[in-house]
Amino acid sequence: MSNIYLAVIGVGGVGTAFLNQLARLPNAPKLVLLARSSQTLQSPTPAYAPAIPAADWKTAVETPSLTKSGALSVDEIASYLSSAPGRSILVDNTSDLTLASSYPVFLRKGISIVTPNKKGFSSDIALWKDIFAAAAEGKALVYHESTVGAGLPVISTIRDLVNTGDEVTRIEGVFSGTLSFLFNTFAPASGSSDAKWSEVVAKAKELGYTEPDPRDDLNGMDVARKLTILARIAGLEVESPASFPVESLIPKELESLPATAEGAAQFMAGLPEFDDQMSAIREGAEKQGKVVRYVGSVDVGKKTVRVGLQFFEKDSSIAGLKGSDNIISFHTKRYGSQPLVVQGSGAGGEVTAMGVTADLIKAVERLQ
Repeated sequence: MSNIYLAVIGVGGVGTAFLNQLARLPNAPKLVLLARSSQTLQSPTPAYAPAIPAADWKTAVETPSLTKSGALSVDEIASYLSSAPGRSILVDNTSDLTLASSYPVFLRKGISIVTPNKKGFSSDIALWKDIFAAAAEGKALVYHESTVGAGLPVISTIRDLVNTGDEVTRIEGVFSGTLSFLFNTFAPASGSSDAKWSEVVAKAKELGYTEPDPRDDLNGMDVARKLTILARIAGLEVESPASFPVESLIPKELESLPATAEGAAQFMAGLPEFDDQMSAIREGAEKQGKVVRYVGSVDVGKKTVRVGLQFFEKDSSIAGLKGSDNIISFHTKRYGSQPLVVQGSGAGGEVTAMGVTADLIKAVERLQ
């Protein structure tokens, strides 16, 4: 892999886990640029040596032979990578829309993209089309398995179905590890529960299952972005995650709170006032012998996408999920009445990074 040059942007939870996995890869690609917030570490040109040690990147900052600088522009990073004496790959471990919107700049210069960042693939459809047009133009690769289901083989599965000529008719499932945990706890399929919704949300936040601001999970937009990506791969021209119904679990009375740490604290303080509303939904499901779950669905024939609460039989696969597991069912012409099901852990830094690392290995194999 010595002729592959690697740049990594973002060293948060997923980024750090990815670097640890990269360090354990035999014959890993040469890490020549590492960027985080306002700091960039580079191998100096023209030799692009020495490489940045993935396992010891924190101490590598003190290495005199490496170039240290502030944040670089997209054009500066693209120019640096496109000048390398081999193929280059950019791994974007951020959730930054501005960087994702710049993917076409890299791809047209022949720089491949590997990323768990949903923003580029689930925002305006014009960007989606531009990304893949730029990849074809620059003969570069795009891998984004971890944009849906963390390390689960969701993107690769639906692409294999479509590329081999199968017709995906419907997609349905639980796409959020956070919301899976919340409803598996709040309304378990086995037995009944009198847990209060606000207490379940607080517990999930304490355990690190939610974003620092739980509203980022409860508004449903993370699920909507994932459904947008899958629907597009299945052949629907979904304009954006705002172009179809998404049921928010944020009470309307709390929607106007500011998107700040203080606003999040006010939200958590006010949430108990709405416990009765969620309990009524749970009881409504129980009266039918069912449980409530937060799911996403795509009906390809009807060209509809929907995200929100639904009731399920207690012996269904969706009702029987444990912990923070995801489950995605692909209904296709080829598979008939029994869908192809992908199930497992759909959240967490290590499994998300595993999806990124696996994508990197695939990209390297194709580029060599």
